[in-house]
Amino acid sequence: MVFPDIELEKKLWKKGFKYVIGIDEAGRGPLAGPVCAGAVLINANTQLHPFVRDSKKMTEKRREEVFEYIKENSLAYGIAMIDSVVIDELGIQEAVKMAMEEALRQIEERIQSRADYLIVDGTNVSTISGYHMEKIKAGDLKHYSISAASILAKVTRDRYMKEIAKEFPVYCFEKHVGYGTKLHMENLIKYGPCSLHRKSFAPVKKLIEESL
Repeated sequence: MVFPDIELEKKLWKKGFKYVIGIDEAGRGPLAGPVCAGAVLINANTQLHPFVRDSKKMTEKRREEVFEYIKENSLAYGIAMIDSVVIDELGIQEAVKMAMEEALRQIEERIQSRADYLIVDGTNVSTISGYHMEKIKAGDLKHYSISAASILAKVTRDRYMKEIAKEFPVYCFEKHVGYGTKLHMENLIKYGPCSLHRKSFAPVKKLIEESL
């Protein structure tokens, strides 16, 4: 397993970038629910948790444990969700960017300063203008700030989907959190889409068109 470190953050600190923000998202691919972005700012070894990994490589229990630690011990953090209505209106790419910008804004508000450098997971994310920004393939595997951000995003989104599942019990969102699993597709075909579904996403869009 690859263990994320802060070597990149250290290099950037030495170059004079004081506030280096790691950013990642969760929920780009699901057929239902919001997309969520996390952003994390650290500035010392003492803020690190030894069990932080790419959120997809962790158990749910471990994510929940580390989630609270990250919020309490990082210099600052931000979490933002953009709902399915906006995703349908603007597209997932723009929605992801909006979530990331809002998470970043929360950090800047907390530290009362502008971020100096952004390190972001993935090479296919939109550029946040006005910042030094590095897009990193598999960044959530390699770099602590991004890994921590991925945990904030995933835990927040999963919690939301499990809570909202109580309002839409027939879709079993608590089991698949909106991803296009076999169970989700079976229930989607049986009951049709609800207000949480992304109607611009192909499987949902196809069902709507077929029902007309």
